[in-house]
Amino acid sequence: MADAHLPGAHGFAWRRVLASIRGTDREPAGHAKLFAKPAYRHLLRAEPLLKRLVPVLIIAFLVVVAAARVVSLTSNRDELVSAAKQATGLTATAAASALAAHPDTMRAERRWQVENLLGDAVPLDGDSERIVLVGDADGTVFATSPLGKFLINSALDDLLADHRALRRFGRSAGIVTLDYGGESYFAALRRLPDQNGSVLVMMPRAPVLADWRNGVSLNVTLFIATSSVLLIILYAYFSQATRASDADDLYMESHRRVDTALSRGRCGLWDWDLARGHLYWSGSMYEMLGLPPRDCVLSFGEAAELMHPDDEDLYSVARSVASGETSHLDHVFRMRHVDGNYVWMRARAEVVDRSSTQTHLIGIAMDVTEQQRLARRSREADQRLLEALESTSESFVLWDSADRMVLCNSIYRQTFGLDEDALSPGMPRAEVEAALNRPAIQRRVTGQDRDGHSQTSEIQLADGRWLQINERRTRGGGMVAVGSEITQLKRSQDQMRESRKRLMGMLDDLAASRLALERRTRELSDLNADYQAEKERAQAANRIKSQFLANMSHELRTPLNAIIGFSEILESGLFGPLGSEKYEQYAHDIKGSGNHLLGVINDILDMSKIEAGQLSIEREPIDLAPLVEEALRLNITPAEKKGIHIDRSIAAGLCLEGDRRAMKQVLINLLSNAVKFTKEGGHIRLRAKRNARAVTVTIADNGIGIPRRSMASIGQPFEQVQNQFSKSTGGSGLGLAISRSLCELHGGSLRIFSTEGEGTVVALRIPLAPGELHDARAEAMAAA
Repeated sequence: MADAHLPGAHGFAWRRVLASIRGTDREPAGHAKLFAKPAYRHLLRAEPLLKRLVPVLIIAFLVVVAAARVVSLTSNRDELVSAAKQATGLTATAAASALAAHPDTMRAERRWQVENLLGDAVPLDGDSERIVLVGDADGTVFATSPLGKFLINSALDDLLADHRALRRFGRSAGIVTLDYGGESYFAALRRLPDQNGSVLVMMPRAPVLADWRNGVSLNVTLFIATSSVLLIILYAYFSQATRASDADDLYMESHRRVDTALSRGRCGLWDWDLARGHLYWSGSMYEMLGLPPRDCVLSFGEAAELMHPDDEDLYSVARSVASGETSHLDHVFRMRHVDGNYVWMRARAEVVDRSSTQTHLIGIAMDVTEQQRLARRSREADQRLLEALESTSESFVLWDSADRMVLCNSIYRQTFGLDEDALSPGMPRAEVEAALNRPAIQRRVTGQDRDGHSQTSEIQLADGRWLQINERRTRGGGMVAVGSEITQLKRSQDQMRESRKRLMGMLDDLAASRLALERRTRELSDLNADYQAEKERAQAANRIKSQFLANMSHELRTPLNAIIGFSEILESGLFGPLGSEKYEQYAHDIKGSGNHLLGVINDILDMSKIEAGQLSIEREPIDLAPLVEEALRLNITPAEKKGIHIDRSIAAGLCLEGDRRAMKQVLINLLSNAVKFTKEGGHIRLRAKRNARAVTVTIADNGIGIPRRSMASIGQPFEQVQNQFSKSTGGSGLGLAISRSLCELHGGSLRIFSTEGEGTVVALRIPLAPGELHDARAEAMAAA
């Protein structure tokens, strides 16, 4: 009755689907055999061949039957004709023999005697239609059998006009067929001895073949009836096959749609035969577990092995159904996928036919792995949310659209003095607010917004703490309230008010101070103008000094050159001996003092040019290594006199663009200072190397060092380190200043690092080409 509303072929197809699902006879029906009976599938595959073969077989059968009947009827006809001819011949022979025994009767007047002899010799039945004619010697018929009276006095030659052989040869001619009176006869002629007469026997063909013709008619009728029945059966077969094919197509389409729906919906069909312990699964069920589809049913044990050990097993379900405790099933469990993972499923089934041998549990199993994963994530998210709410320092409470509490954190309970046991989800807001501690002060800071979704209020608790309550309505109509403690903010606001008062007082003081500052600014402006004037006068005086020193250097060098020249002549004894060693010593001292004074004058002249901006360098490609070697040679003699060891490491290819004379002067100054300020038996280390951008020369000694207080002024013009050792060495104090200035004119730098009593390190860095940028401080530190 449940299927009565499904009309036509569609209803039939759906009834077949439902019948296969219900399994009323517990055997797969229709195309369900495709899953359980492979032989039926082979039969379906052979059906097109059968459709072509059945008509051929039926036609072949009809042809064979027709041929067999034709052969049988033809043989029967031949037998009847042969028997009739044989009977005709025997009758003629018997009649001739009887008449030959009474030759005297062969006359017309003895006709009745002859006919009696014929009656005795050839008994004629009532149904016999044979005609016996007796002719005399002339061939005239004078006696006949009862059926041949109409031929009395007929001539035998006229009867046998078309059969000359029979007339001539008689018995030797055999049995012939003749036509007389529109009828066909078998005829046999016998001659009597001595030409005494002849006997002609004629047997009509029609009576002989009458039964045969009736048999032919009956066989034809039966053949036509058989053919008609077979054709009707063939038509019915094709009609039924067409209808079955249409129904099967409709069923397969319905089955395909059901399978597609099950597969796309991640569902599988179950039919559990509890009595036999067999399970039928749809293809989608195997697909969900990654198993290949099977044509046969699944055993109970195979299905049980796929169940998760922690879930309810199939045995418990079977016992529950068998005991009648369960009429339907709605159960969530896990089954093992072919890759080893477990798939969450939800099975919904109903018990069908509770008879002891036909109990079935039929339903579907849905893949709910994603739902389980989402549920687990939701639980984890809820747990994380609760943990986050508990870890926050703010009170939190959530009300639903009916003003019932959903959840709150412990800060909310502690803030308002609520016991955990007194609160439970679903509690009306009015009851909760009636149980909490009333605040000492409560005021609304901001009203509800335009949509009435949020508002902010401030309350002061009995213990003096302040809370800011922010309430916001959720999309579902509920309300979220978050309370933030603003006690410190309130204190800060009080302090700000006090500070504002103090600030206003300070502003008044600042106004007075500004007037004083403006007055002070005017005074400083006047002082700055005076400073600029003094600075310009000092710079002018410095330029005059430099010019004076330059002029004086030129004036001093002229007589000094003469003094040095004459002292060299005296020392060398060019015009003869002086006569006393004292004169030679005096000449040597004059020469040394003159050279020293000349060096000082040259330094003063160079420094003056540098300060006046008149010193220029001439750049050219030079190799610094030979210049370093030359500077070493010039200082090696003083070093050896003091027993100073010089350790040098000079790399090859120290090429750069610079002034050869200036570089040589810098190297000589630095090495001479190192030798000068290193004690006897000391050590000097010289390093020269090149990188991608510059050449670095480092000169380190273990001499007296430079005091920390003098590091700031060292390298300035006319500056010397004042100590007991420097007093004995002398010098103008311009060597380092000139060296630094020459390095800076090359775009390089000169850095000095020293510790008093331990030694000094001088780092010289000259770029390979003009315009190279550098960080003098960083590179000097790296060189050290």
